[in-house]
Amino acid sequence: MVKIILISMLVYVGLFAEDTLTKEEALEKNCLACHKKEQIPNTLVYRRYLVKYSTHDTMKQAIVKYLKNPQQEHSVMPPPFFLKFAMKKTWEMDDKTLDENTEAFLEKFDMKKKLILSK
Repeated sequence: MVKIILISMLVYVGLFAEDTLTKEEALEKNCLACHKKEQIPNTLVYRRYLVKYSTHDTMKQAIVKYLKNPQQEHSVMPPPFFLKFAMKKTWEMDDKTLDENTEAFLEKFDMKKKLILSK
């Protein structure tokens, strides 16, 4: 009986870990690969969205809005940014995948995870 429970737990943990990796791999493939190639500073982009929108939900809405219709007025980046980095092309991705990748991006660069509270 103990063996069955142990095996079941291992299978469950394995499936859950695979699902998490899949989201990170999708983010890497769909978004960050291009960011790395273009040398776009992801933390800078995240911080600009954080300063302007401050909450997770409003940042997510703004990023999705920009990805669906990439124009300077929808971006938080200043005009000189677009002199160095090309304007993004319209995102050809279904809404669910776009939502998942945006969520993964926000989770990966979340500043709260980097804060250390001292006593």
